[in-house]
Amino acid sequence: MKESVAEFFSWSWFLPETIQSYEWENPLLLNLLWLIPLLILIRKFIKFLKKPVLELSLPKRLTKANPWTYLRLIPTSFFFLFLIFVVIALARPQRNNERVEQYTEGIDILLVMDISESMDLQDFSPNRLEAAKKTAIEFINGRFGDRIGMVVFSGEAYSLSPLTNDYQLLTSLIKEINFSMIEAKGTAIGSAIAAGTNRMKDSESPSKVMILLSDGESNAGNVDPIFAAQLATAFGIKIYTIAVGKDGMVPYGTDFFGRPQMVESYLDESTLREISTIGGGQFFRASDGKALNRIFEQIDTLEKTEILENRYKETADFYRIYLFWGILFFGIWMTLKSSFFNNFLLD
Repeated sequence: MKESVAEFFSWSWFLPETIQSYEWENPLLLNLLWLIPLLILIRKFIKFLKKPVLELSLPKRLTKANPWTYLRLIPTSFFFLFLIFVVIALARPQRNNERVEQYTEGIDILLVMDISESMDLQDFSPNRLEAAKKTAIEFINGRFGDRIGMVVFSGEAYSLSPLTNDYQLLTSLIKEINFSMIEAKGTAIGSAIAAGTNRMKDSESPSKVMILLSDGESNAGNVDPIFAAQLATAFGIKIYTIAVGKDGMVPYGTDFFGRPQMVESYLDESTLREISTIGGGQFFRASDGKALNRIFEQIDTLEKTEILENRYKETADFYRIYLFWGILFFGIWMTLKSSFFNNFLLD
């Protein structure tokens, strides 16, 4: 640290709050400050042992207490100030400013979400699609440093977002997902996996993950789901599959009298299980919103990004200032100790 001349002569260096604000490179040396009062006592004791006797004839007026005689204490005071500031300088007063930089070799994650008509069933609140969107947004906001993309599908697949670190943009796109985005009806799981693979195949990320969320059997599209899963695996993509919903009668809308209507729901669990097995991931079954949240939390744990830290410690040293004052006080002491200040007699 380089200080200007004006900074060297600032009185702020002597303030108690300034001294207390430092960190010390050699804090044990501060114990030497206790030796300074001891040195004063030893000095007085030595003078007491010598008991010098000097017979003088002085005018009566000089035998009275004279404040000018205390001038002899000034050189000694500067000497002890010199010792104090040298000890402070040796203890190396510092201030540290630690800076932490986080970085990560993020992974690539592609969310593949079913938006077919069956996702409007209300065994989730308010329906399967809205529950899936809410959980996906929470999952995205919990990641750090990963690139995340989005594919939606029903009778055909549509790439909603490329892999990106702009989580705010991705979140806004997910909020706008609705059933009218794709006109083709049905559930084209194979086409969705193929579209996701096309998005991720050129990625150089050390880890590529696809999370497929669907509630129905594959009954549309021109790509077989099993073949699509094998193709994704060939490009190093791990596939997690989530079956959303319950089998059997589930609520869907209301009748003329406002009573909930029940429709039958069927979920092809076997295909999703086989896809996850081929993709080296896991299969999950979500029967309600809480279960869906737990599944995404588990995937978040399984595919955790390793966050690395670089710590930079900037140290500012202030010993030069106190060493400067110590040398200055030593020079003043050397000048005064041979002057009339060091003699209790008046010239």
